[in-house]
Amino acid sequence: MTQKQSKIFPSEKTELHSRNKHRVRYDFPQLIKSYKELAAFVSVNKFGNQSIDFFNPEAVKKLNAALLKYFYNIQNWDIPKNYLIPPIPGRADYIHYMADLLGSSNNNIIPRGKNILALDIGVGANCVYPIIGTKEYGWSFVGSDIDKIAINSSINIINSNPSLKNTIECRFQKSSTIFKGIIKLNEFFDLTICNPPFHSSLEEAMEGTQRKLKNLGSKKFKNVTLNFGGQNKELWCEGGEKAFIKKMIEESDFYSSSCYWFSTLVSKSSHLSDIYKELKKVNVFDVRTIDMAQGQKISRIVAWTFLDKNQQKEWQKKHWK
Repeated sequence: MTQKQSKIFPSEKTELHSRNKHRVRYDFPQLIKSYKELAAFVSVNKFGNQSIDFFNPEAVKKLNAALLKYFYNIQNWDIPKNYLIPPIPGRADYIHYMADLLGSSNNNIIPRGKNILALDIGVGANCVYPIIGTKEYGWSFVGSDIDKIAINSSINIINSNPSLKNTIECRFQKSSTIFKGIIKLNEFFDLTICNPPFHSSLEEAMEGTQRKLKNLGSKKFKNVTLNFGGQNKELWCEGGEKAFIKKMIEESDFYSSSCYWFSTLVSKSSHLSDIYKELKKVNVFDVRTIDMAQGQKISRIVAWTFLDKNQQKEWQKKHWK
């Protein structure tokens, strides 16, 4: 294959959820038409296809802004330098699978509208999960975070887009807890979502980032820092993903009647057995594991509920009708 020849890519990313708007390849002419600032970062790659440099954080940020504007009518989106730039297709998948989970308890009819309240643990500076959930299903959201700059950034995104006002609320988590201090008395969430910190230390996070870039073929990986990949609090915590999820499960027991479905992403399949053991300890009624894939990245959602069948029916009558 010469550099002038186009590489053949699948026309559809079939591994993504069937309702995911990002299953088709990026249409850069249409994205640029919607968001002109993207144009400066689009060029023809060695395969003869239009693309961006995915190792350039500014290019990825502009692509995200274009995707959010074109697909979700978000007119103003930006995040502070060095904060996590999320992959929009993967974020959308999580939301769609959680919609299916709610629908599975409702005669396969997805509950829609502002009465459905979701909690995003670790909303970050980007507010992407609430944006997609609000735009796709009309849900209301609360987003929490331990980082004041991240919270202020998400609030700015909400205030800069009239369609998001009165549907998304951001709450600063002052303590080291996950649900305590965020879920209020007599407040009921239909679902919680979370993309927990993957790593157990800054060093591990940097090694993981460099390994990922090397596998992707970047020649720059030796000099790459975490600047394009997120703040420390977004990427690592003591004990890593497994410890964070264990703490989440322990706390969820106290709020067992305040939420229909708790959930979290789990990046490492080796953590599943320990997660299931923790869920058994708190006597959850039901556990669901939902596999997800984006390109070569394999992940999964683990969701759990404490509500038995009768309690679920009562919840639906009270909150979904």
